Amino acid sequence: MNIDLDILGFNRSHYYVKRTYIVEKIAFDNRTFYAKFERINEDLDNTVLAQHFKKDMIVASPLLNNGYTNLLVLEYKGDEPMRFFHTAKQLFNSMNIKSFYTFKGKSDRHLQIFIPVPSTELNKAHEILENISNLLAMKLPVEWRTLPSKNLPEAYNIVTLPYEISEFDQRIK
Repeated sequence: MNIDLDILGFNRSHYYVKRTYIVEKIAFDNRTFYAKFERINEDLDNTVLAQHFKKDMIVASPLLNNGYTNLLVLEYKGDEPMRFFHTAKQLFNSMNIKSFYTFKGKSDRHLQIFIPVPSTELNKAHEILENISNLLAMKLPVEWRTLPSKNLPEAYNIVTLPYEISEFDQRIK
């Protein structure tokens, strides 16, 4: 199934490919990260997307551009994606978040929720996501992560491209 990734506004100027080995060792904020995603400095084209959708390779897109983002992401990996979606949807309604898109990740347990935002500075995006995460944690066990994060290096503020539209998201079918 082809997904129109343009609705999410991904930066297509470069992309990342997951490797089976450590590509780079990154020192950041007194911690060491071992990146398995290799940055490819080419445009993300339809050939690469087709390989990703066929699961021949795992492709990720950067979330930051000069310290700003236009997407907030919640990645859920747990046993109750339907419960997570409905709780998040209810929270978004109470926070007046009207626009969001839900996709399936690599497995049935993996759900990705993308919230488009106007160009937002990383610290502000992190603050919004921390608030959402804290409110969700009052109702659910924490089985998700939020991106972008000011606690991660830029090479880790990437999101794996979705594989298909979630059955929960009725708007974009």
